[in-house]
Amino acid sequence: MFNSRNLVLIGIVLIVAMLRFLPHPPNFVPIAALAMFGGAYFSNKGMALLIPMGIMLATDALIGFHDTMWVVYLSFMAMVGIGMLVGKKVGFASVTAGALTGSILFYLTTNFAVWAMGSGVFYPLNFEGLMMSYTAAIPFFHYSIAGDLFYSAILFGGFEYAQKRVPALA
Repeated sequence: MFNSRNLVLIGIVLIVAMLRFLPHPPNFVPIAALAMFGGAYFSNKGMALLIPMGIMLATDALIGFHDTMWVVYLSFMAMVGIGMLVGKKVGFASVTAGALTGSILFYLTTNFAVWAMGSGVFYPLNFEGLMMSYTAAIPFFHYSIAGDLFYSAILFGGFEYAQKRVPALA
């Protein structure tokens, strides 16, 4: 369970998770890419889910929680699942498709939750209110897409390169 490959993967996850504490544009964070990366590379699928989610929980304990946090966590759990699919054939197309799918999933689910759980405070609880919620989130969506693509490229590209250079990681 704690072979050299898994120790390196855990180290990568820990280092990348700390990037959440650095100043960054809204939603330009490595968490979705990290969840997808864990799903793709941890052979133990329990670890693939537990490690990124545990690190997210630990960092959120310092950053803070909100009412729709459970939807955020479910979205990132789905990213682990997307990563498991991407891990079957890691390549430019699969990583890009996985990152974009995750960005869209996160955007749709979290903004739906903000609308649905807002009790009409932020947006009316009708179709128009839902569209207002999605429209208001578009600037954040751009950053999510950019961050997910950027960090996915760094994580997947970096680890694929490392596996070629260090046979124990393959």
